[in-house]
Amino acid sequence: MYAAPPAIQAEVFARLPDAFRKPEGTSEWHRYQPGNQPPHSLLEGPSFDAHGRLYCVDVPWGRVFRVDTQGGFELIAEYDGEPNGLKIHRDGRIFIADYARGIMQLDPETGKATPVLERVHLERLKAVNDLVFASNGDLYFTDQGLTGWHDQTGRVFRRRADGRVDCLLDNIPSPNGLVLDPSESVLYVAVTRANAIWRVPLTREGQVTKVGTFIQMSGGGGPDGLAIDEDGNLAVAHVGLGAVWLFSNRGEPMLRINSPLGALTTNVAFGGPDRKTLYITESESGSILRAPMPTAGRVMYSGV
Repeated sequence: MYAAPPAIQAEVFARLPDAFRKPEGTSEWHRYQPGNQPPHSLLEGPSFDAHGRLYCVDVPWGRVFRVDTQGGFELIAEYDGEPNGLKIHRDGRIFIADYARGIMQLDPETGKATPVLERVHLERLKAVNDLVFASNGDLYFTDQGLTGWHDQTGRVFRRRADGRVDCLLDNIPSPNGLVLDPSESVLYVAVTRANAIWRVPLTREGQVTKVGTFIQMSGGGGPDGLAIDEDGNLAVAHVGLGAVWLFSNRGEPMLRINSPLGALTTNVAFGGPDRKTLYITESESGSILRAPMPTAGRVMYSGV
């Protein structure tokens, strides 16, 4: 075990306005999720476009928001789905890991969402969770469903830029957030129910080899969303603990960022003019937090 790292407290950057908060948690998503979930919304998937604008999703209510630099929310899409993760293509298209419908594509101008990938080799997906682009346009995503230690069949897929789809792993107890290291030779996967981060080395041909536990965590509900900085240090949203951890590229704890509000710290993204601010979705309160970071985040595929 390691010594506890320095701790700081995040500040509130934005709060979902009351006009966008639902009065009751009566969606299908709410009915089948274990534990108490916030009824008003569940913010997830923070990501920045090429203009530095922040986007996030609201899982149970099928909504996508754009948040301006002053923390103002704008509803840009509301559709029949459960958007869980969001990343932006360098051409401006928004890709969504939709828990109910697979990989979706959203036009930010019209708000129209269309399917990109609903089945793999004629097989339905369990329920996709998060996604990340490689620099060559390949899209990696997790297929989580309700897997856990009782059902270790969660999967990680890669959809190549030419449309081919590979299943990289199929034995994961709840794969969640994922990110590539700066060399793109290692994929990190948050394995929520195992309370761990797996390290997934990739060969030059893109094959998986020597998968292992990189970080073993404890407490809370487990790791959720991930982000990575230019030095390969890993920011981990620890849902249920109300904290985000920054681990070094060797897996040692460097910093703990505490939520000033709720405990459902679901996901993270580097942003700001110098990419040295970490934005955090805190779903219990329906807020977006932010905290200063020592190193700039790795540039996203969107160009930010």
